[in-house]
Amino acid sequence: MSPNLALNQLVAERQSEGESIVHLGFGEARLPVFEPLVQRLVEGSRRNAYGPVAGGLAVRTAVAGYFGRRRLPTDPDQVVVAPGSKPLLMALALTAPGDLLLPRPAWNTYAPQARLAGKRAFGVPIPAECGGVPDPVALRETIAAARTLGHDPRIVVLTLPDNPTGTLAPPPLVREICAIAEEEDLLIVSDEIYRDIVHDPATPLLSPAEVAPRRTVVTTGLSKSLALGGWRIGAARFPAGPWGTRLREGVVSVGSEVWSTLAGPMQAVAEYAFAEPAELRARLAAGARLHGAVARAVHGIMVSAGADCRPPTGAFYVYPDFEPIREDLARHGVKDSPTLFQHLLDAYGIVVLAGHHLGDSERALRFKAATSMLYGATAVEQQQALDAADPTALPHVRVVLDRLEESFARLRA
Repeated sequence: MSPNLALNQLVAERQSEGESIVHLGFGEARLPVFEPLVQRLVEGSRRNAYGPVAGGLAVRTAVAGYFGRRRLPTDPDQVVVAPGSKPLLMALALTAPGDLLLPRPAWNTYAPQARLAGKRAFGVPIPAECGGVPDPVALRETIAAARTLGHDPRIVVLTLPDNPTGTLAPPPLVREICAIAEEEDLLIVSDEIYRDIVHDPATPLLSPAEVAPRRTVVTTGLSKSLALGGWRIGAARFPAGPWGTRLREGVVSVGSEVWSTLAGPMQAVAEYAFAEPAELRARLAAGARLHGAVARAVHGIMVSAGADCRPPTGAFYVYPDFEPIREDLARHGVKDSPTLFQHLLDAYGIVVLAGHHLGDSERALRFKAATSMLYGATAVEQQQALDAADPTALPHVRVVLDRLEESFARLRA
């Protein structure tokens, strides 16, 4: 089972047995459903026909408009919708030829999907300033080494903003990766499911589809920005032109045998959400503010405890490195990623996703912490966090942050 899903199941079982656990191991946006989305779901509940595999014209037009407002002019025939972006990524892995090049660390699904598709996945270290993209020098070296060994790296995956580091690659770095893709004839898969969770609206986000439009597929969805993980709504934008058309046809072919179509009621939701009326844009902005505030608070706790950690700028994660206090941790029996995970769970009831599950070195003292799990145990508490000018000052949020601060401070004891 995917390690994050297995971990979430483990936490649910232990909490049902009465254990007090701070769950930072699962990338779910713990927010109540925006009420107009519920209304669209109810209104769409009578849509019980299968419909086109790629999605109906209305929903594809809405998605095309979404991309168009982000400097990516899009025709509805470039769009495919599906039950989540994960099936779309799997269909791409089955359709596009060649092995994958992944940032290391990366979301824990990319590499297993590559293996399921009969491909190799090559992890490339990320640069010092951010995650979600490979270091350009290391990318060139990895491509050359893989080809020397007879492998066929032809797809590079980017995540903007990034899961697991919670950072956003700056435009110059995106341009550099796109230049390498042009030189090496790589397909770029840009996972932009966190695009609408950039903490500071003034922060520039450059999609590789703006720089290398002929060779970039963009995926997105509503699981993160609108907290609709369980509703499973994803979308992909394919390049214009013959190559993009062939890729899209391949993905639709896979979809016809795997998921048939995005459920009619979910298409009704997506038509509304991707059209982005004013009230929904306000909700997105409130969510981004909340995610940023809590992520920065957790980042501060990790740094105070002695970790190196890139400041979060997007999504809802931090990815601390506790190498600076390795000697302190050794006194607790912590020597690597698995033992750090186990110590945090056993000693403090804190659950994280160990870095080796994300392609990182098992010896490293790194993990992903999903800060979006800290907004409250009930819909009322989560709404309070969403509405608050300073969510970190709310008693139900503050008590968990204090527990984290006290627990991580003890790592040096």
